[in-house]
Amino acid sequence: MLKEFKTFIAQGNVLDLAVGVIIGAAFGKITTSLVEDIINPILGLVTGGVDFSNLKIVLKEAVGETPEVAIRYGNFLNIVIQFLIIAWVVFLIVKAANRVRSQEKKE
Repeated sequence: MLKEFKTFIAQGNVLDLAVGVIIGAAFGKITTSLVEDIINPILGLVTGGVDFSNLKIVLKEAVGETPEVAIRYGNFLNIVIQFLIIAWVVFLIVKAANRVRSQEKKE
């Protein structure tokens, strides 16, 4: 098993994985900013100033020191929008890579 691990590391797979994780984390921050700073204000303007991040259904009001119990679906909507943006960009990247590969095969 140790020999296999050394082979795995020597192939560069770990470095590729590390680069992917780092780029993924940075891309996540970009999409978060895109959704929160650009898309949500536009959607808020279209929907009459609704801030999605604060949307919730209160199941039980706060009483004294006890906090409210609420379903915070606005944050969920933000995350769904972020996911759709990431999925779309990944789709475009894969589509472009496939186009390049098919052109290389033709040549």
